[in-house]
Amino acid sequence: MTKTSKNPETVKYNFDEIVSRWGTESVKWDMCERGVLPMWVADMDFKAAPAIREALQKRLDHGIFGYELVPDDYFTVQDEWFSSRHGWSGLTRETVLPTTGVIAAYSAAIKAMTVPGDKVIVFTPCYNAFFPAIRNNKCVQLDCPLHYENGLWSIDWADFEAKASEARVLLFCNPHNPVGRVWTRSELERVGEICLRNNVFVVSDEIHCELTFPGHDYTPWATLPSEMVEASVTCYSPTKPFNIAGIQIANIYAADAEVFKKMDRAINDNECCDVNVFGVTALKAAYGASGEWLDELRAYLYENARTVYCFLEDELPQVVASPLEGTYLMWLDFSRLFQVKEGLSEALGEFLEHDCGLKLSVGTIYGPVGEGFMRLNIACPRSVLLEGLQRLVAGIRFLLKPHGCCHHGDGEGGHCCHHGEGEEHECCHGHGEGHGEGCCHGEGHGDGEHCCHHGDGEEHECCHHGDGEEHECGHHGSGSREMQAPEN
Repeated sequence: MTKTSKNPETVKYNFDEIVSRWGTESVKWDMCERGVLPMWVADMDFKAAPAIREALQKRLDHGIFGYELVPDDYFTVQDEWFSSRHGWSGLTRETVLPTTGVIAAYSAAIKAMTVPGDKVIVFTPCYNAFFPAIRNNKCVQLDCPLHYENGLWSIDWADFEAKASEARVLLFCNPHNPVGRVWTRSELERVGEICLRNNVFVVSDEIHCELTFPGHDYTPWATLPSEMVEASVTCYSPTKPFNIAGIQIANIYAADAEVFKKMDRAINDNECCDVNVFGVTALKAAYGASGEWLDELRAYLYENARTVYCFLEDELPQVVASPLEGTYLMWLDFSRLFQVKEGLSEALGEFLEHDCGLKLSVGTIYGPVGEGFMRLNIACPRSVLLEGLQRLVAGIRFLLKPHGCCHHGDGEGGHCCHHGEGEEHECCHGHGEGHGEGCCHGEGHGDGEHCCHHGDGEEHECCHHGDGEEHECGHHGSGSREMQAPEN
């Protein structure tokens, strides 16, 4: 496994640098209102590796961007990378099909290996783009919920065995998004054995494969016993680990010649077989000259994850962060604070975004078992991460106040709040003019619990929203939206 820690004196790349993405047509940033801190979409707030930027600049300077052949070194650089880092060899022009993205890759794989009406298993919660890929190929989604206990996630083997008997494809995610598992070799082999017994074809999405942390080695599906590999395809890309998602480049690995032909036909049918000139250039620079950058990135992300654990343990221990073995996406469990019922995650997401200036991914977009969870993207400078954590804690503390406002801007109260002792408390009115009480803690800049005055001679706890101004979290101009307070 590649090292994920370095002596601070030898650190070469500055991941603490803050680069503004506002106004760059960023999905992650520009789909939010100014002042909201976006920690949702799975891309990173770091500049791409210098070698990638330099290679792209050189290609840009050529000035002509016609149709691109995929050269031999496109394949050899991948084979060298995966062989040296992960023990996976044999990536050649005869086994690797370039395509536009991993979503396009596994969508084509489902098309190639199913007929309409076939069932496709997914381990939920899972990446939300899996769902339309199944639906658009006129297949039936078969959920196999992961087992969750004491903050840990595992495969429900009995349920998987039962459902494999009626399925045609397993759409698999390794490392797993959003729960952060890096599946062990023994787990993968057990999955493979069940699939072989039931003639289930495996489509493995391994886009996060380079983003693993100490003690958790990535095992490519393609390194399992040959009979399992031949009944599978692997979809992978440098776009997640090297932060080049907008460049659109990915690959499909198919060891079996007949499967390769079917996949070639499918990506042509789906018209996602041609790649762009910058994708080829970026991939070669990523795998060929950016290993040191990746190693430092992983070390930085590991420390970010540790920061989250420590911060929550100190400030909000009721929120459980699942152990992050891989990816840069942390899966947060709020069930110890709120009664888990339909709509909780969506309401919590709305509250955090519109009242506390923090946008997370709502757990239920990854399947119904995501109710009560939120996904936090930690791939950002540490100062930004801390700002987001402070906003999260401020918002939750506001909701847990004995008289925390539950209505926002409509002048009506009426919700009751529970505070762990099973007793209800009347919630205060939020009048929208800044005169209500029970506002959240304002720790947005790391300097303690700020209080602000509203002309009434009283102090109120306030929070910051990234604009240098103090706001009451319960009075942020949000109209008649409601946030259900804790019920247990």
